[in-house]
Amino acid sequence: MKLLISNGHLIDPQAPENTGMSVLIEDGIVKGWLRNGEAPPEGTEVFDASGLLIAPGFIDLHVHLREPGQEHKETIASGCAAAVAGGWTSVCPMPNTTPVNDNAAITRYMIEQAERAGLANVFPIGAITKSSDGSELAEMGEMKAAGAVAVSDDGRPVPNAGMMRRAMQYAKDFDLPVVDHCEDKSLSSGGVMHEGKVSLLLGLKGMPALAEDLDAVRDIILAKETGSHIHIAHVSTAGAIEAVRRAKNEGVNVTCEVTPHHFTLTDKVVEGYDTNTKMAPPLRSEEHLAAIIEGIKDGTIDAIATDHAPHHADEKALEYDRAPFGITGLETAVGLAFNELVHKGVIGLERLVEMCSANPARIFNLQGRGTLKPGSIADITIIDPQRTWTYRGADSRSKSRNSPFEGWQFTGRAVTTIVGGKIVYQA
Repeated sequence: MKLLISNGHLIDPQAPENTGMSVLIEDGIVKGWLRNGEAPPEGTEVFDASGLLIAPGFIDLHVHLREPGQEHKETIASGCAAAVAGGWTSVCPMPNTTPVNDNAAITRYMIEQAERAGLANVFPIGAITKSSDGSELAEMGEMKAAGAVAVSDDGRPVPNAGMMRRAMQYAKDFDLPVVDHCEDKSLSSGGVMHEGKVSLLLGLKGMPALAEDLDAVRDIILAKETGSHIHIAHVSTAGAIEAVRRAKNEGVNVTCEVTPHHFTLTDKVVEGYDTNTKMAPPLRSEEHLAAIIEGIKDGTIDAIATDHAPHHADEKALEYDRAPFGITGLETAVGLAFNELVHKGVIGLERLVEMCSANPARIFNLQGRGTLKPGSIADITIIDPQRTWTYRGADSRSKSRNSPFEGWQFTGRAVTTIVGGKIVYQA
């Protein structure tokens, strides 16, 4: 099958020239670029992208698809449906499934379920330790052979520095990035929101920024000592961002990601006790949000990732103290990025594509992705930067509806998602 995406505005940070180019796809691969208006080969289907942005497929480095074991919240098929509706051609699910993805069999199962769904690519993240309990290293080599692209214990961060050091040394042998949810549980245990003035006023136990700062600094020191690649998940504090900035300047192999909710909301939105404002790391105060924006602007923060964390409505209907952490995010991320970053002049379109496509592909070493250069895999996100739309949970493709952005209006939306040369979603 041949497909030409023509008349759009091509944005590929890895390409020397963008504007005025059409993308020719053949058998799931980018065959080449044509000038807009140049006749395609005979038998080519033409997709008119006039007024639209053509970008390498967006890659979400951090999602929770809940399968196996928690299918009442999300399945791999429903999560992938939400992904492509949000413009994400590839997603990287965390290992906190039931059972934990700590072996090759579960890694293979997740990939096979995604292939059956035929929507987004799924690149699983395996566990650092068996059952993510921090006591014994998981078989990283076997998981990588099965398709894992990184390792993490996610919301159960490795508490022991000695174990984390061994994990980094082991992961380096397999060229696997180590992803850490930086949180010193001895400081944050029992907390349900950011520790500060708002938590004091609301009478809710806080999670101090220090808990993230300390773990981030520890990981960076260990990465420097071992030469391993450490990727800091959902960075949310000024201290952690500054630690990453300094480490990069020193040549440490460190990268980090930020979520749309952390560059959009502050802890003030918790005042209504809406459990859809409860997440880990928590929404921080204004000075931390300002530090995040600065980190996005100066390149310290490498990627945007959603931390899509679906929960059943009954679970989120509990009291704030008892409700689970996490929100859905796959379908609102692009809208939030345009609202808060592009339209406000924080970053340009090329930087947005870099953070959602080129950098994620580089961070997890996803060959043939993150670019539309000839020979690359034809994963493509097509965006209408002026499309105004309203997010309604009732229209979501996810099985869960736990979003704080219900009823928000956005300008900018992914309107077509192409995976392996096949159109899998059109708005």
